[in-house]
Amino acid sequence: MIYILGYIILASCIACLIMCIDKQKAIKQKWRISEKTLWTFAIIGGSLGILVGMSLFRHKTKHRSFQIGIPVLIMLQTALLIVILQNMS
Repeated sequence: MIYILGYIILASCIACLIMCIDKQKAIKQKWRISEKTLWTFAIIGGSLGILVGMSLFRHKTKHRSFQIGIPVLIMLQTALLIVILQNMS
């Protein structure tokens, strides 16, 4: 269980950092990190970090796919985590 939580924390920290980098690139009008990459990090466990990054950096907050999709993904991942943890007992 500790490995799963560690993975989620690490993935979320990286995802939040990527949101910060992308926001800075947007401000400077430089090459950007693709939304596909942001979604990939969210899907592989960094969804909480994406949500935190959205809030901290006010980034992707007007994109419907992020407004709705990230919270839904967090709920699905939480449900999956609960099922996994119940089956580990």
